[in-house]
Amino acid sequence: MTRFGIIGLSHDHVWDVLPELKENEQAELVAACSLQRPLLDRAAKEYGVQIYTDSQEMAASEQLDAVLIYGNNRSGAEEGKKALERGWHVLIEKPLAADLAGADELLQAADTTGKRLMVNWPIAWWPQVQHALALAQSGEIGEVWQVRYRAAHQGPKEMGASEHFCDWLYDPNRNGGGALLDYCCYGAVLSRVLLGRPRSVTAVAGQLLKTDLDAEDNAVLLMQYPKAICIAEASWTQIDKMTHYRTIIYGSEGTLLAEPENGRLLKATKEQPEGFEIEVPELAAHQRQPIAHFLHGIETDEAFHPLCRAGHCRDAQEILSLGAQAAESGQQIELPQLKEMD
Repeated sequence: MTRFGIIGLSHDHVWDVLPELKENEQAELVAACSLQRPLLDRAAKEYGVQIYTDSQEMAASEQLDAVLIYGNNRSGAEEGKKALERGWHVLIEKPLAADLAGADELLQAADTTGKRLMVNWPIAWWPQVQHALALAQSGEIGEVWQVRYRAAHQGPKEMGASEHFCDWLYDPNRNGGGALLDYCCYGAVLSRVLLGRPRSVTAVAGQLLKTDLDAEDNAVLLMQYPKAICIAEASWTQIDKMTHYRTIIYGSEGTLLAEPENGRLLKATKEQPEGFEIEVPELAAHQRQPIAHFLHGIETDEAFHPLCRAGHCRDAQEILSLGAQAAESGQQIELPQLKEMD
């Protein structure tokens, strides 16, 4: 039985993950730590956990094996590093950190302690996305020359995000940016998984409609590879649901389109350019949900899904950080040549 704690409750995604943890027979939810008392009270009421306002106090009082990190991006990385150093396995919500320095510190702590570090991406548990990635990596559509992902909605507040979530999402320091970091991260990690670290990045970002924010409400991030160009789009002002959350992978022999709501995966070929639906196989139990996947990785020491591997997410963080610099400077920025990390 793996004993879990939670550090941070202000990221609304935590309330999607906790029911799965409660239902998993291999996990026991023991304690929660947060600075927001209403959120602690909710966790205590719904899950019967011991509550704390300080993670050090929780560490001194509880015997834990692993923690979920669901605060803001900046404090989350700081708490994740401390958790690893305490000997806890860590599952942290995407994108990993508020900046590259925080991401690097997390990876260093995981490497030093030997504890597992997994990043949760909601799209990682969509069967159509998993299958699209597997097909593209197997050469099913030939040489991949573009990855495109558009993440968009009307805005966190308009979409019903809690006041505690919006409080830091709209803060460039605690979030790490605005829409660019929040939503271009998906395209960045998908491109990293399929094509590796890009040669250079450029971006544009701005406050197009929400001019009262301190951060951008729209952004486009462009990643340049030797033989590919990848695009990550982000919007906090989009009204429609016609073009959001679609994963598109273009290859020399075909195209894959993973649709969000209906779970369909479409494929186009030279013979059938209009596209057709292909079967998406059922996923193994540990590939369907983040808690099951995290526990499987702890128990077996197997690599996490490529989207959830800390090294890939570190590189996505690098892409985002340099993209933000490029958007501010109006210049294309070359990435430093580093040894790639899994």
